[in-house]
Amino acid sequence: MELNVRVKGIAPSLTLAIDAKAKGMAAAGEKVCGFGAGEPDFDTPEHIKEAAAKALKEGKTKYAPNDGVMELRIAVAEKLAQENKLSYKPEQVLVSNGAKHSLYNIFMAMCNDGDEVIIPSPYWLSYPEMVRMAGGKPVFVRGHEANGLKILPDQLEAAITPRTRALILNSPSNPTGMVYTRAELKALAEVAVRRGLYIVSDEIYERMVYDGVEAVSVGALSPEIFKQTITVNGFSKPYAMTGWRLGYYAGPMEIVKAGSALQSHSTSAPNTFAQYGAIAALRGPQDCVRRMVEAFDQRRQYLHKRLVSIPGVTCVKPAGAFYVFPNIASFGVASIRFAELLLEKEKMAVVPGLPFGADENIRLSYACAMSNIEEGMTRLERFVAAM
Repeated sequence: MELNVRVKGIAPSLTLAIDAKAKGMAAAGEKVCGFGAGEPDFDTPEHIKEAAAKALKEGKTKYAPNDGVMELRIAVAEKLAQENKLSYKPEQVLVSNGAKHSLYNIFMAMCNDGDEVIIPSPYWLSYPEMVRMAGGKPVFVRGHEANGLKILPDQLEAAITPRTRALILNSPSNPTGMVYTRAELKALAEVAVRRGLYIVSDEIYERMVYDGVEAVSVGALSPEIFKQTITVNGFSKPYAMTGWRLGYYAGPMEIVKAGSALQSHSTSAPNTFAQYGAIAALRGPQDCVRRMVEAFDQRRQYLHKRLVSIPGVTCVKPAGAFYVFPNIASFGVASIRFAELLLEKEKMAVVPGLPFGADENIRLSYACAMSNIEEGMTRLERFVAAM
């Protein structure tokens, strides 16, 4: 069978592959320290689960409207207005099967063959694959360690061509944990708007910020920037709802309508009763989020301190999300081989930096127990000392 050329070119998610291998080893009785998948280790808060259970009992088990339950779209619009200072109508919100699905819908809606999408590097590994699936061409702009792994306006300007369609911004970032300041975001966004680009703002980690850092919604910076911005978010990270598969985006009506049409012929609406849990997440108590973030912060501080104490390792201290992205270039081993050897010799699972666009780094998630982090750092120290 001859497969579609775009499908043949897709690289499977290495984060999921590493996580699956580590879980398989653990199931076989191995004591694995896993730092792979970006999934909070907390359970979904009870009031959210109860709302979904109530919806089940009330018979909310039929197809939902394709764009999502209207009450949820209203709740999302209210949240964006109150917390993010973004004035979207509920009709400008499309609820999808996770933020990843929202991003896929966006790129499918906006990209024609050969259109370029600028992706700051290091990047979340699914961005370029989704752009390619839509027929677009990813263009990478490297953020360097000396600048906190962020890109600069002149770098963005230099990467724009007549075929450039959009810029992706992910702040707080996966995999680096960096967070752009308000001024930095404004400078980048002004370049994008002046050159007629859409800004795809992936804000899934907005609640995970530390040390008084502010997570800014780029669309709130000016009316001109707002018109060109598509805001993506979801429920998996802040509310530990990874398995619920609910995300959303809000933006210009033409992009929302196009994504809605695509969704109507692919997945249709997201899970009906799960959406009532999402409504409870947005409108219910937020203490659960604060407690999770406080726990992540403790782990972040400890993990970063242990990492930078290892001879040969450098690491920009993350200000957001729940990842660290240490540089292991001094050991002279490519990131995939480094991760393979670490899993083989010390049964410690990390994600190589190569699929994130940085072969000199590895990614560790601290969305795991402190005991796992402590043991993992001891294993990493032992591994590096033996190299």
